[in-house]
Amino acid sequence: MPALRVALAQVNPTVGDISGNVHLVREWSARAAEARAHLVAFPEMMLTGYPVEDLTFRDSFVRASRSALAQLAAQLADDGHGELGVVVGYLDADGPARLGADTVARHGPRDSLALLHRGGVAVTYDKYHLPNYGVFDESRYFVAGDTLTVVRAAYADGSAVDVAFTICEDIWQPGGPFAAAGEAGVALVVNINASPYERSKADVRLPLVTRRAEEAGAAVAYVNMVGGQDELVFDGDSMIVAADGTLLARAGQFAEQLLVHDVDLPAADPDRRTPAAALGLALRRVHLSTGWSAPGVRVDGGVAEHLSDTAEVWSALVLGLRDYAEKNRFRSVVLGLSGGIDSAVVAAIAVDALGPEHVVGVGMPSAYSSDHSQDDAAELAKRTGLDYRVVPVGPMVDAFASNLNLAGVALENLQARCRGVVLMALSNQEGHLVLTTGNKSELAVGYSTLYGDSVGGFNPLKDVPKTLVWQLARWRNAAAAAAGRLPPVPENSIAKPPSAELRPGQLDSDTLPDYQVLDAILAGYVERDLGRDELVAAGHDPATVDRVLGLTDAAEYKRRQSAPGTKISYKAFGRDRRLPITSRRREGS
Repeated sequence: MPALRVALAQVNPTVGDISGNVHLVREWSARAAEARAHLVAFPEMMLTGYPVEDLTFRDSFVRASRSALAQLAAQLADDGHGELGVVVGYLDADGPARLGADTVARHGPRDSLALLHRGGVAVTYDKYHLPNYGVFDESRYFVAGDTLTVVRAAYADGSAVDVAFTICEDIWQPGGPFAAAGEAGVALVVNINASPYERSKADVRLPLVTRRAEEAGAAVAYVNMVGGQDELVFDGDSMIVAADGTLLARAGQFAEQLLVHDVDLPAADPDRRTPAAALGLALRRVHLSTGWSAPGVRVDGGVAEHLSDTAEVWSALVLGLRDYAEKNRFRSVVLGLSGGIDSAVVAAIAVDALGPEHVVGVGMPSAYSSDHSQDDAAELAKRTGLDYRVVPVGPMVDAFASNLNLAGVALENLQARCRGVVLMALSNQEGHLVLTTGNKSELAVGYSTLYGDSVGGFNPLKDVPKTLVWQLARWRNAAAAAAGRLPPVPENSIAKPPSAELRPGQLDSDTLPDYQVLDAILAGYVERDLGRDELVAAGHDPATVDRVLGLTDAAEYKRRQSAPGTKISYKAFGRDRRLPITSRRREGS
């Protein structure tokens, strides 16, 4: 039984940075070669980054991807790694990049992978299943493949193994390439991924990979991207599973890693007759002569311990902010520090992501700001070491108010908008990325001031319900205490009732239901698409449901103007949930 030393390169590419991504492939291929791997696999669309969205339609971008692939194959050989099999995702196309009438003839862009070996492109494969749900809209961008490529890799001693290749969504669907691989008798299926993080998704992946391994009757090597791209975060969690479903090796989460493991595979049967097609897929068999030999001392990649649910979310938020800032060339961030729970958690995330020297917190007291809130903001700054400044906005509000006849909500919003002006001015003057701090519950019901506390270039809590914000604060403090460090979030920020402090004695509960009630209704309405009657049937008060749904529907125009933020749920605001602003449809009507 031949042993194949497989390396999974769980790395962090950047969309559009083809030269930088090529450098990553060469760097991590060198590490795989040093580990004496036979085969190293990189994530989906590795050369271009993922998702490339409408860059797909630029012929120049497609040409750059294809050219980089050919050059990379030669460069790997020049680096002395020509014998290493390198599996890399890239953007390909047959015909023009723009999908049009030619789509009927299956011409257009392809989400593809290539096996590079001995200075050339040995084989290619085009993604078969194109997802069209949630953040995905791949049927808009790509043409599906219709051919399964099976490589018979011959070792130096004459033995051989059969390996097939698939891409991301191919593993989420029964049938298709994995069933075809089983019919073709392959020993290993390599699946390259750009699979975004969602809460508890790691718990779904292993059973999924196990099912596909059993379906194919083959070991599966699953490699996933890591890193942030706009609102998406890729969490890694790469793994290798045996044909019987046994987990052989698993990488950690939210960090780059080279997972190397020796996989025992059945030798290819030279007398096996492979059908010309399997389950609707054409089969292409390629014979690859290699200089591979037995790996010698065996390597076990190990199984990484997985994070708890709250630790996963925190890690996703930290990585999402770090990569958004660094990939967009922001060296620092600025945010308003109110002493409340939301700004405290965002500040702690920012410090973990970028370091305290790159975080500016601004206290902006007005006439209704309590002493305890200002003290809590200063205490958080002391605990975290961030750059803390105080800019009173009372005089600014008074100057506006003296020239405008404002009262009630209009005067309250004026205070929030003066704070937004301060933050944007500091951003313009000093080059900081402004972080806004509204949570998903507030965004859902429109509990924010447009061009006020909603201003900013990025929102770490955009997909985080209020109740989870409190959980995150408690978890982060407990993690700090367990490590012998000072907890970053003041206890008073966690314990006190939330308030915008825009009028005397104001509390969130004056305007909104209790957050436990609100978040439960929003989870059903926003994330599960439940209607009014279904929510009432689930036990929610009818009047409260009507109120929450009305607020949520009316706030769509605000959400369209909100900053991007890290996605952690199945359905985040933005591309996950697309509703018209102008609509007379109301649930229950």
